[in-house]
Amino acid sequence: MNKIQSILLLFLLTSISAIAQSDRDYIRRGNRFMRDSIFDKAQIEYQKAIEADNTNALAHYNLGNALLYQNKAEDAMKEYEQAAKMETNKVRKAQVYHNMGVLLQSAKQIDKALACYKESLRNDPSQDDTRYNYVLCLYQLKNNQNQDDQNQEQDDQGEDKKNEKDKQEQQKQDQKNEDKQEQKEQPDPNKMSKENAEQMLQAAMQDEKETQEKIQQAMQQPQRKQLKKQW
Repeated sequence: MNKIQSILLLFLLTSISAIAQSDRDYIRRGNRFMRDSIFDKAQIEYQKAIEADNTNALAHYNLGNALLYQNKAEDAMKEYEQAAKMETNKVRKAQVYHNMGVLLQSAKQIDKALACYKESLRNDPSQDDTRYNYVLCLYQLKNNQNQDDQNQEQDDQGEDKKNEKDKQEQQKQDQKNEDKQEQKEQPDPNKMSKENAEQMLQAAMQDEKETQEKIQQAMQQPQRKQLKKQW
């Protein structure tokens, strides 16, 4: 191997070594910014670390923390999920799931938060804060269920009252309709039906006929002289 080849090989090995260590350097710089609460600059350093090595679970986890401190919860959750897939160390994996649980609990996604806390405790059962949050989630879940039951009961009572009111209104309407029908069926003394009028007319015509016949008969009989009695 000549001198030029040796220099090239040395340069290549140095470059590979620099690339291999660059992600850790970015992480260290990002950690310093985090300690100084300069979260946006910490985010940039962790992103550089991921660009250097996308399989670095620590870089994803730290980036998630930096994003969370900037109220970017959705983006933070994505980084935590990546870290959870890549992390092989059980203690660190438990920390990732703990943070995911905190995010979900804050978003009132209690069922998902419980699952994350449970996974965290599987990896590291010694975490008391995780256990506390897990129990707290169980308490919140029970309270939510009780509240839902109360709301459902109130809704049912309100529906029953509404149905009862509707039933009473319908009964009143039915009674009104029945009263109106009865009034229609009852004869009005101030009104005369067509049939009654015809009967009365026929009776009057019959009386008139009989009267005319009597008059006619009287006219045909000889008149008697009426004598005055002498005094």
